[in-house]
Amino acid sequence: MISSRRPILAIDFDGTIVENKYPSIGKPILFAFETLHKLQEKGFVLILWTYRSGEKLKEAVEFCREHGIEFYAVNKSYPEEDYTDEISRKINADIFIDDRNVGGFLGWGEIYKELLEEDKELEKLKNQKKGFFESLFKKL
Repeated sequence: MISSRRPILAIDFDGTIVENKYPSIGKPILFAFETLHKLQEKGFVLILWTYRSGEKLKEAVEFCREHGIEFYAVNKSYPEEDYTDEISRKINADIFIDDRNVGGFLGWGEIYKELLEEDKELEKLKNQKKGFFESLFKKL
C-alpha cells in the first residue's frame, strides 16, 4: 500500500481526459494533461479508472503514456491487485474525477484550482513571513 500526504485520485478516461469518442480515442480535453502532469509533480497518486478493458484499455494507457502520464494503477487500487470475483471492483481513492459526477465534469481548470491553488496560497504566506523576518533583521 502507498503512503501519501496527497489524495489518491481515480480518473476516468473517456469524457474526462479525452473527448468521449468511445470506442475510438477523442482529442485531449483542454488542460487535461497539463493538470495531470502538475498533480503528479506535486505528489498526487493517479489511478486510471475507466470502463475500457482489453485492447481498448491498452490503447488508452498508451495514449496517456505518449502524453507523459504513467498511472500508479489502472482499474485497480494498487498495481499488484489481481482481480477476482471475490474482490470488489470499487477503487480505493480519495477523489473521483469523472464526467458523470453529479453536476457533471468541472473542467481541468477548476480541478487545478481546487487541488493545486492551495499550494500557491501557502507559498505566498511563506514568502510574506520570510519578507517580514528579513526586514526585521535588516533593521538590527
